[in-house]
Amino acid sequence: MIPTLDTPRLILREFREADFPDYARLCSDADVMRYLGGGAPWTAGEAWRHFAFMIGHWHLRGYGPWAVEEKESGRFIGRIGFLNPEGWPDFELGWTLAKEHWGRGLATEGARRALRYAFLEMDRDHVVSLIHPDNRASIRVAEHLGARQAGTAFVLGREVQVYRTERASAAVG
Repeated sequence: MIPTLDTPRLILREFREADFPDYARLCSDADVMRYLGGGAPWTAGEAWRHFAFMIGHWHLRGYGPWAVEEKESGRFIGRIGFLNPEGWPDFELGWTLAKEHWGRGLATEGARRALRYAFLEMDRDHVVSLIHPDNRASIRVAEHLGARQAGTAFVLGREVQVYRTERASAAVG
C-alpha cells in the first residue's frame, strides 16, 4: 500500500492513470527537463515509460515517487519522492514540479514531508539528492532540507552533485 502524505498546501499520493496527460505535459517542458535525464524534453512515449517506472518502483522496492497534488486546486503539479533503481548511487529524494509552481516553496514543503517519512517511518539514516551542478533552485531546496554537498556521481550519462542529508541534521519540521 502506498501511503498518502500531506502538507499545508500539498497531497503526496499514489499516481493514477488520469495523471498521465499532466505528467506528459510536465515532461515535454524544456525548462522543467533541462537538468533531468538527458536534458531534453521527453516525448509522450518516453514520459509513459517513466510514469510506469515510478509506479513499478513502489511495487518492487516498497517506496518511490509520489504524485504531487495541490490541495487548493486539486491539480496534479509534479512528483516528489524516492528512487533507488539498480545501479543508482544511493537512496535518492528528488522533486520535479511544473514550471508555473516554481518559486513558491512547494518543492521544499513536499520534500521536507517526504524526508520526514524517510527518517521516521522508513528508519533511513540518510538520503541523497542528485542534482545537476547548474540547477541552483534544486540546490537551494536541498540546502533548505539540511543537505550538504558530498561529492559527485554519474547518472544517466551526466555528472551530478550528490547532496546528502543526515537524519541527525535534517530540517524535517
